[in-house]
Amino acid sequence: MKTQIHIENVADVCHIEIEGTIGVPEEWQFDHPDQRVATYERFREAVARIAEVDASEVIVTIRSMGGDVNDALLIHDALRQIGGRITTRCYGYTASAATIIAQAASEGCRELSANALYLIHQATCSTEGNAAALGEQIALLNATDERLAALYAARSGREAEEFRTLMAENNGNGRWLSPEEAIQAGLADRLIGEEPTTAPLTENIARGWRRLMHSIGLQREEELPEDHNILHPANESYAHARSVAAIVSGQQGVQPTRVEPVEDPSIGEPRLSANERAYAEDVKQFKRNR
Repeated sequence: MKTQIHIENVADVCHIEIEGTIGVPEEWQFDHPDQRVATYERFREAVARIAEVDASEVIVTIRSMGGDVNDALLIHDALRQIGGRITTRCYGYTASAATIIAQAASEGCRELSANALYLIHQATCSTEGNAAALGEQIALLNATDERLAALYAARSGREAEEFRTLMAENNGNGRWLSPEEAIQAGLADRLIGEEPTTAPLTENIARGWRRLMHSIGLQREEELPEDHNILHPANESYAHARSVAAIVSGQQGVQPTRVEPVEDPSIGEPRLSANERAYAEDVKQFKRNR
């Protein structure tokens, strides 16, 4: 998948989406010259547009497994030249050159999806030639590793040696880090996309006690002493005040006793069912007609 860089300005916020392979990978540079130049020219134009962005806030969304280190550094430097607040948001697999761009964020603004995986590793290349040519490539790879470790260290406040060690794991292929591990390593600042589904238990309890205080007349927070403990009051005066408030509230809600009209049969008079009353009435009627 080739690089897709989409830039959209909305009011004072600029959204930049970077998806797919970063830049022009080295293996593509041996394709047909027309295709290579056209691809690279589009990439250069996108980087130039990034450097020209004039917005107070820039949000860079990154979905990429990596690509060319040099091109990633160009995007990183273009982003760092923007005067506004820059936030980088990484989703899915965030690896290799994509992690370089992520470091362009402003202080504390490197965001990482709660479901992402993060990978830094030693630089690789494709080359051919004699021993001297291969030696030059080895020197360049070593220098690249030093440069990247220094970049990670500068953003994390940690020693570059820590990142050289992390990049060298698994024969230089690095190790996939969980979002929490990436933050712990200083490669990201905070997780996104992990909102709690329910309110914390302590918040629910506090909300319930506030409703109780309102019902007994203590409606304002300032009416409670600073060192109060709702379950175990710190002093008798607070407990007394709460009791008095409850009594007053109860008295205000008292209504006078009322007696509703009801059928009150005489003492000793049996209560008859509807059928029994109907039968008794029939008997009386029969006696009158005799």
